[in-house]
Amino acid sequence: MAWLRLARPKQWPKNLLVLAALVFAVRFRYLADVITGAAAFVSFVLLSASVYALNDRMDVALDRKHPLKRHRPVASGEVGLNEAALLAGLWAGLGLGLAVWLGPGFLACAVAYLVLSAAYSSWTKHQVILDVLSLSAGFVLRAAAGGLALHVRISEWLLVCTTLLALFLGLTKRRAELAALGAKKPSAQRLSLEHYSLPLLDQMIAVVASATLVAYALYAVSAHAGAHGPLMLLTVPYVLYGIFRYLYLSHRKGLGSAPEQVLFGDRPLQVNLVLWVLTSAAILAQSY
Repeated sequence: MAWLRLARPKQWPKNLLVLAALVFAVRFRYLADVITGAAAFVSFVLLSASVYALNDRMDVALDRKHPLKRHRPVASGEVGLNEAALLAGLWAGLGLGLAVWLGPGFLACAVAYLVLSAAYSSWTKHQVILDVLSLSAGFVLRAAAGGLALHVRISEWLLVCTTLLALFLGLTKRRAELAALGAKKPSAQRLSLEHYSLPLLDQMIAVVASATLVAYALYAVSAHAGAHGPLMLLTVPYVLYGIFRYLYLSHRKGLGSAPEQVLFGDRPLQVNLVLWVLTSAAILAQSY
């Protein structure tokens, strides 16, 4: 159980982005592509688990001073430092092994993700603006990797929307962290918070949220207009509601510091996500 907690299973839904190409290219109709998509998902689960294990090992001293992070397996002593390093190497090796099987394009994205994650853990997470841009790049790599695994053209709209949505989540996470601190000084684990303020983050969030909605609406109008007219516009209200609901939970309920907890803990947001997936899949499927 300690090993499983070290791999942070609550973070695994982030890796579902590798399946975006499977859905939007309507390749879910073919069993071979579904198997490929599943393998791509598992590969990134293993790679991200490796990153979490290495990060916990690197930050063990700081985690032991944190009121919540001190309960993590490495910080609490349930998993030793050498054990965490071995698990990180094992999981990275398995993930890269699957990546080799999935092709050179996917492997390049997998390696880039590991390099980016290592840079984030050691440096960019402490740099203002670069911290959220690095997080966003990790999501974009997941989306691109899924398309490369299936050998389908990667839509520029998918990459733009993924970038903006990841920035939105990253900025709301920073806002929740800063709001929770109150008058306290940011810890050494998040030095970038010293350079943010709530008004600044609110402005950034407003810009990114607006851009996300506009980009998705343009995708709905342009990307599939030739195939089935404006039907994808029916999915725009789901995106609008999702953004507004997330902002409501962040501002009024004090959530947002852990996006996975918001997703797993809020039933309206879960229902909205399921309806968006089902509606999008139905519209895309009927046009092919």
